[in-house]
Amino acid sequence: MTDLLTALAGVVDKSGLLTGDDIGRRYTDTRGHGPAGTPAFVVRPTSTQEVSGILKICFHAGRAVVPQGGMTGLVGGGAPGEGEVVLSLERMNAVEGIDDSGRTMTAEAGVVLETAQSVADDAGFMMPVDLGARGSATLGGLISTNAGGNRVIRYGMMRQSVLGLEAVLADGTILTSMNRMLKNNAGYDLKQLFIGSEGTLGIVTRCVLRLAPKPLSTCTALVGMDKFESVLSYLSLLDTKLGGGLGAFEVMWSKYYDFVRERCPNLKPPLTPDHQFYVITEFLGADPDGDADKFENLLETASSQNLIQDGVVAQSESDREDLWAIREGAGEGFRTLSPMFTYDVSMPILTMDDFGRRAEADIEGAFPGATTLILGHLGDGNLHAVISVGDGSADAHKKVNDILYGIIRDLGGSVSAEHGIGTEKRDYLNWSRTDAEVEVMRMLKRTLDPKGLLNPGKVI
Repeated sequence: MTDLLTALAGVVDKSGLLTGDDIGRRYTDTRGHGPAGTPAFVVRPTSTQEVSGILKICFHAGRAVVPQGGMTGLVGGGAPGEGEVVLSLERMNAVEGIDDSGRTMTAEAGVVLETAQSVADDAGFMMPVDLGARGSATLGGLISTNAGGNRVIRYGMMRQSVLGLEAVLADGTILTSMNRMLKNNAGYDLKQLFIGSEGTLGIVTRCVLRLAPKPLSTCTALVGMDKFESVLSYLSLLDTKLGGGLGAFEVMWSKYYDFVRERCPNLKPPLTPDHQFYVITEFLGADPDGDADKFENLLETASSQNLIQDGVVAQSESDREDLWAIREGAGEGFRTLSPMFTYDVSMPILTMDDFGRRAEADIEGAFPGATTLILGHLGDGNLHAVISVGDGSADAHKKVNDILYGIIRDLGGSVSAEHGIGTEKRDYLNWSRTDAEVEVMRMLKRTLDPKGLLNPGKVI
């Protein structure tokens, strides 16, 4: 242990190596998602070369390494095991530059999403990926989990924004693939190995991200609807008539909306609580003079077709923030549910109503008095469930997992839509993947990490 500490101290500066009481809660806090042990050391490099040096040392010593970003994950992907080495990328937080002509950003993995969004905005562009944890989540973490968020229906997952990256393999080999071109078919696209692999195949240290033109207008509405079939028709109407401009389509089941009204006094739900579904839609347009009228005319069309029964359109940025807070800002209410279990799943959109009905019935049948809240990015096939059964025991958690993931398996969905597998969903990976797929994953792991030292116990 002393030799390992001495070797690591030769790679990073004094503030780059934490031991003992200097290891703060940040590095072991999994937000209730998976157990965490006490790491032997926390190493905080400032460059790809330092990451390489750290991994070379740990590889030869046979010491497991757990990469960490903003620690906003919800499946235990950054949780260290007892005595493992945490490699935090928090000090690699530089935006290296913007290429205006190529519409790209080059940045280090520790850059916080909100910082990247601000830099892109100042340059006249938009960072396509957006999510509620924007103030803490880092680019490296978003890449390693292939994060989604609110704009996937328009811009796709994080994978669609990554043109190139730099990663360090388990033995310290630096793989530089900082491609800045939209088209590059020169052999295998190796960056795809690291996007969504949760740091189990290599540690992402730098990236080239594709930026989007900044919308010239934003129109946001919240509507109440009484039938799931109407929700689907409304999605089809907006998707067709907005010419690809639909930026978000977020649906909240009635129990979630009622929960916000009752448990979140600081939020401002403007519609009455007598609808089955509540939908936030956002149009990102290019005609500031005409987009608002176009959007409101579509809402009137939807109303005349009896698709929506009530609605409100944001008239200011403050109004817009209030509407989105209903979807993203229910933390104060969730605290009253503790303990609770959260789920991130996907399925064919046509099956979502069936999922909602079965989830509520099966959970509340198994746990009388349970709370089952459903909401999510319906437009891209991703729903979230928040479950409170009044018992945070491992047995209760497993029973809820089996119920929810069993429904997902029946519907041909995925146990993870955008948060990854980590430790929490590892036992359920084969409920969404075939044996052959899982074996290929294991083969890749054995090839790139033959000693099994990178983020062990995660994913597979």
